[in-house]
Amino acid sequence: MTPFIEGTLSNKFKGLDRYETSPRALGFLSRNLPSAMFYGRLLFGPLQWLCRRAAKGQCDDAAWVHASVAVTEILESIGSRVFVEGLRHAAEFEGPCVYVANHMSTLETFMLPGMLRPIRPVTFVVKKSLTTMPFFGPVMRSRDPIVVGRTNPREDLAAVLDGGVERLSRGISIIVFPQSTRMPVFDEHHFNTIGVKLARKANVPVVPLALKTDAWGQGKKFKELGKITPLPVHYHFGNALRVQGNGKEEHQHICDFIRGNLEHWQKEDGVNLPE
Repeated sequence: MTPFIEGTLSNKFKGLDRYETSPRALGFLSRNLPSAMFYGRLLFGPLQWLCRRAAKGQCDDAAWVHASVAVTEILESIGSRVFVEGLRHAAEFEGPCVYVANHMSTLETFMLPGMLRPIRPVTFVVKKSLTTMPFFGPVMRSRDPIVVGRTNPREDLAAVLDGGVERLSRGISIIVFPQSTRMPVFDEHHFNTIGVKLARKANVPVVPLALKTDAWGQGKKFKELGKITPLPVHYHFGNALRVQGNGKEEHQHICDFIRGNLEHWQKEDGVNLPE
């Protein structure tokens, strides 16, 4: 892990529009046992470190970003190249925004803070179980997330709109995954309009985000413990949009943006199917 400096946000992505992992030579274990090497380095590295800090009430923004960047570096160490495009679109306006993205794996929840928090304060919309689980629960709670139960869509919508407007009014941007669950493919019928609705209600920009993070696959019994395949990992931030009218055009633009990027990446890089 890159050394941690108390109170300082990592600058791995800061000020960049594009980021690309440089090709590197891999050790024998990283080449042949990528899953074991990734999970070992993750669990006994940044995850353990951050959970310990959270248990002591020390999971601040600097620690969160540091651990996030460390996860990216671990992924790169087992041969997965990371490509980030359009970060300038997340930084070319003042004030908070709503990031609307597809949801493919656990990886994006670990990596995005390292990219976005150096630009402006940010938090997630998360399911309740993530805030109550052992060890990692205190980390999520420390981030002041918007919590949804995933059992009552009407209550979830109210929680996101009310909680989102309140946080956005304090300058905290929101990352929204409108899909009901993590999916290796994009289906706009399972991609709701909650992000656009929140941006419209709060009168803030919405930033489309297409991502491909299936290097961290989904397991059959435990989704979080899927096969690690060193596929390229992609993030592409689109132009910020101002929601006009009922937001249907903006929502369709976001769907088209995500679908187009994902189809291109899957054609070029392949797909990590569930075990």
